[in-house]
Amino acid sequence: MYEPFGGTSRWADIDGPVHYLDFGGSPDTPSMVLVHGLGGSHANWLAVGADLARSARVLAVDLAGFGRTPPLGRGSTVAANRKLLGRFIDAVVGEPAVLVGNSMGGSISILQAAAEPEATSGLVLVAPAVPRAVLAPMDTTVARNFAMHAIPGVGSAWLRRRFMRLGVEGMARDTLELCCVDADRVRTEVFDAGVALRREQIAMPWLRQSFLDASRSLMATLLRSWAFDAQVESITAPTLVIYGAEDRLVPEANIERLRGVRPDWDYELLRDVGHVPQLEVPELFLDLVGAWLARLPAATGSAG
Repeated sequence: MYEPFGGTSRWADIDGPVHYLDFGGSPDTPSMVLVHGLGGSHANWLAVGADLARSARVLAVDLAGFGRTPPLGRGSTVAANRKLLGRFIDAVVGEPAVLVGNSMGGSISILQAAAEPEATSGLVLVAPAVPRAVLAPMDTTVARNFAMHAIPGVGSAWLRRRFMRLGVEGMARDTLELCCVDADRVRTEVFDAGVALRREQIAMPWLRQSFLDASRSLMATLLRSWAFDAQVESITAPTLVIYGAEDRLVPEANIERLRGVRPDWDYELLRDVGHVPQLEVPELFLDLVGAWLARLPAATGSAG
């Protein structure tokens, strides 16, 4: 399934099975871990993983409760998956890694970099979920979705009805249309691989509850803005933030608020781009990440 994308499906045992996609890379290159967002998986990185692996050892992990990784008592909350990410770096990577996190994966990467700075050699935050700026606009569809997720008993029924109405491919298309300015920019083969994984997930009874647990914990984490900001302030790793001007889930104002906390970080605003630049404009994404990595100290590695 993943050979055309240059990836190999692998498993690790970290208090239970953890699935990840190994894009390869030479042993003497820096290590990079790709961390997906809410409802995502390793498939969110299929458009860029092989190219990143030309100058880094690249692994795309499925967090607990997502992709192919079952929660199995580990939990799928932001805090639980932060711990799992740290253990994945220790057990599978074996050295400090550049963390590339999208959306919720950006939040988890921030918390991991703050908790274990010695294990993080760099951060690339792609439309990271961060505390909301005062008076920041909120997309009505996004607000409705998260409100439904938050209500016990209602969230699961709402997700079930949505699946019955849209089907597997319809839900995948609907998600892309929410996350992209132009969903047709996403390569057909990447979209098809994501749909195939979603069909596989139909048999995973834990998936819906894991999604709701993660969504609720993410909202709770971001509402405690003072605590989140303290974590951001403590980070020592060099950091690049890539975000879209037309992002409906993480509006530009939220990233500008983050800039106020860490003005020393590097920021790249992409015009006419939404929430998943790595899928919508992969060539531009690769150029930006490669140029940023090339400016880092040799210990972190470089990409050309």
